This record gives sequence, C-alpha cells and structure tokens, in this order.
Amino acid sequence: MIPILFFFFAAVAIASGIMMIVHRNPIYCALFLILTLFAVAGLYVLLNAPFIAAVHIIVYAGAIMVLFLFVIMLLDLKSETSRQRPGGLPRILSIIMSGVLLAELVLFLRSGTANLPLVEGDLIIGSTKEIGNLLFTEYLFPFEITSVLLLSSIIGSVILARLKLK
Repeated sequence: MIPILFFFFAAVAIASGIMMIVHRNPIYCALFLILTLFAVAGLYVLLNAPFIAAVHIIVYAGAIMVLFLFVIMLLDLKSETSRQRPGGLPRILSIIMSGVLLAELVLFLRSGTANLPLVEGDLIIGSTKEIGNLLFTEYLFPFEITSVLLLSSIIGSVILARLKLK
C-alpha cells in the first residue's frame, strides 16, 4: 500500500506544481501551491515523520499561504492578465539553472544517499525529540534569524496595508 500512496502523493505534487506554474490567475496558483504542500506532507507521513508533516501543513499551508493570499489581495494582482515571456538573459539564466538542478538531481540519485536509514542510534530520524534537540542546539541561530525575518515581513505587510488605505 505504501508504494501506491507514494506514487499518488508524488503525482498530485507534480501535477499541482505544474498547474501552479502555468496558471495565469494568482489566486488559483496559490491554491495549487496549497495542494502541493498537502501532497508533500503526505510524503512526509509515508517517511514516518508525522511531526514534520503536521508542522509543514500548519506553518506553510496555514500561516504562510494566508500571508501569500493577503498580499495577492492587497496588491490586486488579478487585474494583470498579460504576462510577457522573458527573453534574452533571463531566459538563458533559467535554462542554465534548470540544467544545474537536473544535474544535482541525477548526482543525488546516483550517490545512493536517498537510501539512508530512518533510525540513528536511539533516535528515529524525523521524530519530535530529534527535531527539538537539533532545533534548539545546533540550529538555534538560523531558527532565530527566521523568526526575525518573519516578524519583519509581518511589519512590512502592515505598513503596506496602512499606506494603501490612506
């Protein structure tokens, strides 16, 4: 049953990710992104990491996507229907970066690191205890920087909203 669920969640994530990129309406793009995030959370559950899946849904599909939708509504992006395709340097850079990403994916799959064990000593990789230990010891500084970044983005959103109302 796990391989069937894996292919289902992977197909949903890929299809909704593609729809998010090609759709012209920013509201629908945000909704497809939420569907992609839920599919990725399903993959986390299959990897025996339910805590990461729950946090993924709460933080990204919940809080961050509400902020995205708030900004989309604030900026009134639905009026912009004509998009120009990038040409010249942006197109060349996107092709190069796509090739680099594809090469990294091939190297990752060839290295065999995708088959790492899920248990390391007494800790299960992805467990709440391990995540808490790492988050508040080894990754405390990036965690605090992220919180300051999120706080500054919230303050910026409030300032933009107040300027728009005046």
